[in-house]
Amino acid sequence: MADLTDSLATLRTELAEAEDYLRIDEIRARLPQLETEMGRPDLWDDAERARAIQTEFTSVKDDIDLYDRLATSIEDAELLFEMGREEGDDDSIAESEQLIVDLTAEFEQLELRALYTGEYDEGDAVCEIHSGAGGTDSQDWAQMLYEMYKRWADKRGFKIEVTEWQEGQEAGVTAVGFTIQGRHAYGLLQAERGVHRLVRISPFDSQARRHTAFASFSVWPDIPDAANQVDIDEKDLRVDVFRSSGAGGQHVNTTDSAVRITHLPTGIVTSCQNERSQHQNKDRAMQMLSIQLVELERQKREDELAAEAGESKSTEWGSQIRSYVLQPYQQVKDERSGLTSGNPEGVLGGDVGPFMEAWLRWRRSSA
Repeated sequence: MADLTDSLATLRTELAEAEDYLRIDEIRARLPQLETEMGRPDLWDDAERARAIQTEFTSVKDDIDLYDRLATSIEDAELLFEMGREEGDDDSIAESEQLIVDLTAEFEQLELRALYTGEYDEGDAVCEIHSGAGGTDSQDWAQMLYEMYKRWADKRGFKIEVTEWQEGQEAGVTAVGFTIQGRHAYGLLQAERGVHRLVRISPFDSQARRHTAFASFSVWPDIPDAANQVDIDEKDLRVDVFRSSGAGGQHVNTTDSAVRITHLPTGIVTSCQNERSQHQNKDRAMQMLSIQLVELERQKREDELAAEAGESKSTEWGSQIRSYVLQPYQQVKDERSGLTSGNPEGVLGGDVGPFMEAWLRWRRSSA
């Protein structure tokens, strides 16, 4: 008869740790306040605030329900083990053992929550992919990367919205901008920031030679009040209106209302072409500019603090973070965490989550 005492004790320890990083006491106290706010008849008079309250309520309720369910399951496992041991019931012991296996797997996944340390890690993500060196192959690769993240988002139940789509000359895209909406979208997608490298037999080479292509992935948190955190002088902006381009209308509206904004002092360029009017596109492009300026200032402060502490701090912009090799062998390798996969087809099919999780753990161990 198996002795599950140590395994059950380990689950109790993990539950106590989860109580801490999920801030259970704090959010239990917060829940009645949110319920009161949700019940106010004038809640939706301020739509932005209402959405924020609704999002927080859902997150708080989900975390409390999850914690309570795990606590109950541990109690069930303990009860089954004690009952099986007292009555010599092997079936109860086996049932308790299976519960322990299932709970251990859940805690392993839940522990990722302790790795989200940033202010905006829980929120949505604003993303851009740009083709790099490699000509047509790089443009095709940029679209492949977008499709990978789209499949990943779909599998997680996240919402994805394309804001910009610039088609390549022969295939793929030169640039694509999009937002991914879902809990911890930004916390996870930070892992993808940098240059991605593809090695394969080029479908655009008549001699079927092996080519290397590069594409860059950028990501920022979708900060709702970014416009209130930064002052933008209209004299510092160049606003261009252009015709949208979309793959047969699949991704964006094909109209003359697309807007590109260049912030002259920093060189930051944002654009939007998925809204119905030029005014809406400009508003969204301005919002994305505000987000990038807020993040730029935050990064400057971090770099200054690191310099004062005598640290060498890399922001990873422009660095090669991962290689996807399709020929002469099959492998995806992350250059930071060291994680490898022999199934690039699966990774490109959206199973990129393990690489994000490995990066989060690598970041913590490297801190």
